[in-house]
Amino acid sequence: MMLVKFLDSMKHHVNSWLLQGISPRRLALTLALGFAIGCIPVLGVTTTLCVLVALALRLNFPAIQAANWTAAPLQLVLIVPFMRLGGRIFTFGSHRAVEIGSLLHTSPLALISQLGGMAGQALLAWLMIAIPAVALMTVMLTTLLRRVPAIAQAESGY
Repeated sequence: MMLVKFLDSMKHHVNSWLLQGISPRRLALTLALGFAIGCIPVLGVTTTLCVLVALALRLNFPAIQAANWTAAPLQLVLIVPFMRLGGRIFTFGSHRAVEIGSLLHTSPLALISQLGGMAGQALLAWLMIAIPAVALMTVMLTTLLRRVPAIAQAESGY
């Protein structure tokens, strides 16, 4: 019985902490940015980027990280499509496909250069998709979050 009361109390405190002073539009922007950053086609940078964006825009840390981590499986799936799209749209650098056999005969510097160019093209493709996606997700999530009573109360100030 005591454990149930404690858990209910913790749930209430966490809910109030997460929603404290946040409007549906701001929460929607936070979730959209976290999800978009979570899909960036470079492994190992999303958490740091989310922290920097949250600090710069004064966004909710737990919400942006939750959206980021939700997108993690999608990040892995989207790396190759972003690389292909970037390679088609941006025509700088070498267009040779990376083959496993050719990697053994390539100098380390040439390999780093080729992979860096591909990563750059993938990042540019991601950026082209992420900007309109964040705008669209923000509008859709704002509409949805305004229907959640606890969040709607935060917007109205009660």
